[in-house]
Amino acid sequence: MSKPDPFRYFKTSREIIRLAVMLYGRFPLSLRNVEDLLHERGIDVSHEAVRYWWHRFSPLFASEIRKRWIEGMKSSKWRWHLDEMFVKINGERHYLWRAVDHEGEVLESFVTKTRDKKAALKFLKKAIRKHGCPDVFVTDLLRSYGAALKDIGLAKRQETGRWLNNRAENSHQPFRRRERAMLRFRRMRSLQKFAAVHASIYNLFNSERSLYTRPNFKLNRAAALAEWRGLGAE
Repeated sequence: MSKPDPFRYFKTSREIIRLAVMLYGRFPLSLRNVEDLLHERGIDVSHEAVRYWWHRFSPLFASEIRKRWIEGMKSSKWRWHLDEMFVKINGERHYLWRAVDHEGEVLESFVTKTRDKKAALKFLKKAIRKHGCPDVFVTDLLRSYGAALKDIGLAKRQETGRWLNNRAENSHQPFRRRERAMLRFRRMRSLQKFAAVHASIYNLFNSERSLYTRPNFKLNRAAALAEWRGLGAE
């Protein structure tokens, strides 16, 4: 049985919807910025339409990207970098826990109100359940990681040290730019949803151009764009 077409009943073409969702998720743009960019291309839509498309289609696209990514064995089990970042929601501090592999691919994002052992344990169990258990966990000196890893019998796999976790620290930067463009978040649920979707889009287009020659980088970028254009295909 074929799956239903997600673009059914929409008058706007699927190519325009995909383009709008990609612009908003991949680049640090506001909804009105996306509206202006589409208008420059002769596409007349409102920023509210872009908002609706984002909420309607971005979880579907992200889910399809994650499914292909995990099935293609792109999820690394060698070395994970774990780190938490502060995110304010209505002036209250929350914590976004993130697991990143050795290539900078974001494996898991999880939002909590605290950063104690209970929160770290829940985050680790969720990441391991989805992606398997890595050989090494690289963390900062937060004691919650050590306590949580000890609780699940993986304390010997933890590594800590100065500059060892720069991979995770650098991976926060794209999300911080998006956070500023969106003028922060208002609910934990919206933060969790956006963090998961943004991670999938970032992974798809993350080609680490500094490690490739220009021809290979162009091939990787074209392949990522072709995969994006095939999301939600009939």
